[in-house]
Amino acid sequence: MSKSSISLALLMSLFIVGPTLAAGLDEIPAEIRDRVYNPEFMDPAQPLGPSAFRDWKAKKGPPWTIGYASTYAGNTWRQNAMERLMNEVVPKWKKLGLVKDIVVTQSNLKDATQIQQMRQMVDQGVDAIIICCSNPTALNQTIKYAFDKGVPTFSFTGYTTSPYTVSSSVNYQLAGYDIGRWMAKEIGEKGNVLVVEGIPGASASDSQNRGVLAGLAKSPDIKVVGQIAHQWTSQIGQAEVQKWLSTHPGKLDGVAVQSSGETGVLQALLQSGRPVPPISIGGELGALCYWRNNPSYISAAIQTWPPGDDIELGFNIMMRTLQGQGPKMQSILVAPVTYKIDDIKKVLDEKCDRNSTGWIEAGVDNWGGAKYLDNFFLRPADPEKYKP
Repeated sequence: MSKSSISLALLMSLFIVGPTLAAGLDEIPAEIRDRVYNPEFMDPAQPLGPSAFRDWKAKKGPPWTIGYASTYAGNTWRQNAMERLMNEVVPKWKKLGLVKDIVVTQSNLKDATQIQQMRQMVDQGVDAIIICCSNPTALNQTIKYAFDKGVPTFSFTGYTTSPYTVSSSVNYQLAGYDIGRWMAKEIGEKGNVLVVEGIPGASASDSQNRGVLAGLAKSPDIKVVGQIAHQWTSQIGQAEVQKWLSTHPGKLDGVAVQSSGETGVLQALLQSGRPVPPISIGGELGALCYWRNNPSYISAAIQTWPPGDDIELGFNIMMRTLQGQGPKMQSILVAPVTYKIDDIKKVLDEKCDRNSTGWIEAGVDNWGGAKYLDNFFLRPADPEKYKP
């Protein structure tokens, strides 16, 4: 059977919100639900219902052809994700005889282009599509078109609201909240904070930004004095912060910035001639290098999206689903990872490059590894040992 027919009852349950846990989420261990799916720190639009692929079967066996409909290639996060995909992930699955080929497109943040590219992939015979960081609603009709043709869609690093997608990422609102609370405590629960988000309109950016603002708002003596965006690109972050600083001469006590952008934001602050306030650091090596050589600068870094680990997580979920393991729910989420200075010293020496826009990775075993993913599938098995 090439696709699963969804009953009316299942469709209705996809959108149930309330004190009773939705089907799918109630099958996840309590220790994961309490931290990663805590409703206090959940994006209200994050799909948490049962997956449409619980009893789904691929239209044919392996080796499979995969489509990667990327939205953007203009920052180092996307480049690092692509390197992991093409140099490690795809070769591994090809060697196992489970992947035949991968087709990659770029839409340059244009929804209409991505929609066209995805439809072409389906019409040309791909067996599954993986997407990244997309608009949460714009692709829904195309995702349904793919589903009706027996082609599942997997969204990593952000979600779509289509019931025909399996999404994977950190819980971005939780991660943002953790960053907001960390920033508040870092500056003594009072002061002026500049908030720098990624790409407004992308679910990952919007969710994380909502969490940051909620975390800061817990401290009534903190004032958000500006909100700007950096398109998840350090060079843009540097330029936007320089521009903001030039028109806001008042005291600045902290900058809550989404990765990837912290290296450029830090550079702007260092060049400003002002005292350099704490900034939130995620995974960019340049900013981590500055902290490595100035250990008292901040107390911790919070990694919300290691690029290679994120794309490998999404790919692993896709392979399990193609094998018929049956994802329980629409969104498979992980918790952010916190680094202390000793963790960074194990990765970077004092000769590190402060301008590097490379990335530190958590390691896929620490970012939704095999044992963790087993909790999210009805028929979990080692996907690397699959025999059709």
